[in-house]
Amino acid sequence: MGVIPYEYLYFAGKSSEDFDCHISGSGTFDNPQRDISNVSVPGRNGDLHVDNGRFNNIEIVYPAFIVNNFRKNYDALKAFLTSQRGYKRLQDSYHPDYYRLAMFTGRLDPKLTTLNRAASFEICFDCDPRRFLVSGENTVDIPSSGEIYNRTRFEALPLIRAYGTGSMTVNGTTAQITIADGYTDIDCELQEAYKGSTNCNGNIVLTGGKFPVLSPGLNEITFTGITKLEVTPRWWTI
Repeated sequence: MGVIPYEYLYFAGKSSEDFDCHISGSGTFDNPQRDISNVSVPGRNGDLHVDNGRFNNIEIVYPAFIVNNFRKNYDALKAFLTSQRGYKRLQDSYHPDYYRLAMFTGRLDPKLTTLNRAASFEICFDCDPRRFLVSGENTVDIPSSGEIYNRTRFEALPLIRAYGTGSMTVNGTTAQITIADGYTDIDCELQEAYKGSTNCNGNIVLTGGKFPVLSPGLNEITFTGITKLEVTPRWWTI
């Protein structure tokens, strides 16, 4: 019989294996809830459900354990986790094709074994509801007008690097770039245009003030004047 491999997570650029800490993925299969407002109308049976067009954050809990050099490894892990602020990238060996944006929120409460040589505990993260596909980080080069196919059921908010000046249209949403120093990054998640640390919002004009999105299915992309597009699609699912 072969040795059963231990599972692990990556958070903020470090692996739990760096602390000889291993996990169970039993808490990683839950889905987030839609943000729904219930409205009660006098004289009408039942509630009205108002969909607010978003999902709520989800808590992801990893049962974890350390069986070697507990005191040293636990102290190092605790210091690392509690030193992190804001959302960081979270992946685990159960779902290698996905990652989350997560913030460590829980206190660690280890259950020690005899002689305090090992312990089990839970590592809790408050997560953005989206599970991002690692494949969505791959840049798609579009040297001329073309198409991108979104295989998920959710609209993606891409990062688009446009070279030169001119206009581009994604599914009927047009962005006109009037000034460019080589290229302009259009971040549809942040709703910002920039090059490096330079803000370029004043150099683009958007149809109806809307940034492009990549809808489920086929997305048509055309452009004129601009010499090339590089699209990082940022696919995600639940």
